Amino acid sequence: MTYHYPVSMPSLDGRELEYVTSTISDGWISSQGPYVARFEKAFADYNGVAHGVACSSGTAALTLALRALNVGPGDEVIVPEFTMIASAWAVTYTGATPVFVDCGDDLNIDVTRIEEAITPRTKVIMPVHVYGRRCDMDAIMDLAFQYNLRVVEDSAEAHGVRPVGDIACFSLFANKIITSGEGGICLTDDPVLAGQIGHLRAMAFTADHSFLHKKLAYNFRMTAMQAAVALAQTERLDDILARRAGIEKRYDDGLRDIPGITLMPPRDVLWMYDVRAERRDELLAYLTGQGIETRLFFKAMSRQPGYLDERWPTLNATRFSEDGFYLPTYTSLADTDIDHIVAKVREFYERPA
Repeated sequence: MTYHYPVSMPSLDGRELEYVTSTISDGWISSQGPYVARFEKAFADYNGVAHGVACSSGTAALTLALRALNVGPGDEVIVPEFTMIASAWAVTYTGATPVFVDCGDDLNIDVTRIEEAITPRTKVIMPVHVYGRRCDMDAIMDLAFQYNLRVVEDSAEAHGVRPVGDIACFSLFANKIITSGEGGICLTDDPVLAGQIGHLRAMAFTADHSFLHKKLAYNFRMTAMQAAVALAQTERLDDILARRAGIEKRYDDGLRDIPGITLMPPRDVLWMYDVRAERRDELLAYLTGQGIETRLFFKAMSRQPGYLDERWPTLNATRFSEDGFYLPTYTSLADTDIDHIVAKVREFYERPA
């Protein structure tokens, strides 16, 4: 159906059209166009990181990061239970094994449970900044130092959260804080890792480009047209984050006193406005009837058919997935729109049972 209030919409009112038009006019539409390098530098500079390597998706970014760190068969990577399945799939793509750790009340990985999951096979910790909440990176980096592990941050939903791990991976899918339609980018301060990610991204050609390939690699390149959009988005990132912060506050103020609604902890940056609700499925059906789109929380990784584990019914991640969802969140959402959505939530709970 067509929603009056979709759950997300990209903000494309900067220089996106100008930049994309220039790529077409110049004929530089492939990954060789100058906009890829311009975007990589702009996004790395924004985050205070030395190197950016753009690619075809956030999932590709995670896969490239793990491969650059020589993760492979026999290795283990610690992954949160509460995340989008791409986090786990990236590990599986390398032949390594994801080891899942439950979440805390903020939906992020429970750092007090990471240490018990570390084994001699553990190579990487992959914290995910869920819905824009920064993980406890100080504690995670301390554990990584203590056990000589690497850290790959899944920052798919957290543009504006500054990286501190070995590699941070961002998604640029159409529903993310900034977008290129499809796309991703890895950030790192390590020039060797950046070079390896770039090498793996582009089919690992030898230096003379002689069609000799000494390792298994990928065609995970970003086009110049995508990079043109991503660059224009990056130029406006501060303004986008500021508007999203206003959306978060408006929702908080409106929903706080509605019986049946439980607010979630504050976010460092707002990707989607997440909330928990009594009679959630009934509420979402009611909102759908009012033209308001919503999305359910992630399901626990141990509940996924590919990673099924008998402990999933006891997890915090499962408990939250049973009553959590998120509301429309995009920069063109006006305060009056938010007030209308809040009013419909209130209306549901005030109706006669």
